Amino acid sequence: MAQTEVHRARAERAGPPGRARPAPVPPGSAGGGRAARDLRTVKVLWHRETIRFSRNKLRIAMGMVTPLMFLLVLGTGLNSAMSEDSLRDFRAFLFPGVVLMSVQAPAIAVGASIVWDRRSGFLRQMLVAPVRRSAILVGTCLGGATSGAAYGVLVLLLGPVADVPYHPQLLLVLLQVVLVSFAFTALGVAAAVCIRRPETFQVAVSLCMLPLFFLSGAMFPVDGLPGWLGTVVRLNPLTYAVDALRRTMPGDGATAMGGGSVSPEWWGWTPPVLAETGLIAAFALLSLTIATRRFSRVE
Repeated sequence: MAQTEVHRARAERAGPPGRARPAPVPPGSAGGGRAARDLRTVKVLWHRETIRFSRNKLRIAMGMVTPLMFLLVLGTGLNSAMSEDSLRDFRAFLFPGVVLMSVQAPAIAVGASIVWDRRSGFLRQMLVAPVRRSAILVGTCLGGATSGAAYGVLVLLLGPVADVPYHPQLLLVLLQVVLVSFAFTALGVAAAVCIRRPETFQVAVSLCMLPLFFLSGAMFPVDGLPGWLGTVVRLNPLTYAVDALRRTMPGDGATAMGGGSVSPEWWGWTPPVLAETGLIAAFALLSLTIATRRFSRVE
């Protein structure tokens, strides 16, 4: 009796006569495989950051206050205090730095969201998902880059205030803004995976970003600086981001500084815009690599 029941169970599992049993599905092949899951993860996290950005109208408005203050108040004030021989229009010179400033804050805010996700437990839920952790970081960085680029577009619309005309060349500027925004986001994410406390993250990022901005040539020309200050400015990767934006902007007001060059020089050699853009891309890749290596450890 027992053997009869065993044979009957085997026959039911095998199915009707003449029909082959289906081949077992290999692990990871369901739903298009691991690569498809990673792509879906990147898309979902990018969509999450864009929704978070678009639904906070007050944050968008407040994020434009500081760039407008620098451009309209500081730029106009210093422009009236300078002679025409030293600078044609300080607002045009300051404009690329204002664009960089507008991109910086929302991109770094993505790193802060990772710190809060870790505290709330949401990050741990993502880490147990069957996807690569690098996909989580790439999706987050793309979302932060999109938010930062949106701020950059809003500031670029103010170009005529700084004598920067609307021109098809602004499309190249926009591509540079997206790259710089991605670099900022990758830097913020790298800090976020190393710092666990939100309060510590805010202080550390502020202490890091403020010197980087003021030593990037956004406020003053970088050529001819004395001693150690000139060396620090030339080693700052944001120096080349500001200079690439300034040299790509349509019009010549941004580079009119007493007829001289405002670009960084190494032993009399000025790197071209393409090289500066490649340097920013390398900086973004390095930051993302560091973040991925640290993030790959067990939380």
